[in-house]
Amino acid sequence: MSLFISDAMAETAPAAAAAPGFAQFIPLIIIFVIFYFLLIRPQMKRAKEHKKMIAGIAKGDEVITNGGILGKVVAIDEGFFSLEVANDTVLKMQTSSVSQVVPKGTYKAASK
Repeated sequence: MSLFISDAMAETAPAAAAAPGFAQFIPLIIIFVIFYFLLIRPQMKRAKEHKKMIAGIAKGDEVITNGGILGKVVAIDEGFFSLEVANDTVLKMQTSSVSQVVPKGTYKAASK
C-alpha cells in the first residue's frame, strides 16, 4: 500500500517448545557440577589441610612462611607465633602466614 512501509503479514503460530521449564536449566546445572568438582571442592580440601597443618604447629617446628622466610618456631600465642630467623632475631607473625612445615634440620642447614 505505502511506498516505504511494507504490509504486515500474519504468520502461523510457532510450535510449542517441549518442556520449557526444567530443560533450560540442565546446561546451567551441568556447568555448576563441573565447577564444583574442578574448582570448589579441591580448594576446600586444600584449606582444610592448611588449617590442620597450622593447628599442628608446635614450639621447635621449622616452617616457611608465605613470604619465603625460613625459621624456627620459638613461641606460640593465639593467632600469632614467634619465629627465630637468625641468632637473637625473632619475628612475630600470624599463624595463617605459614606456607609449609619443613623437616627438622632444614633451618640449621640453610643458615650455614
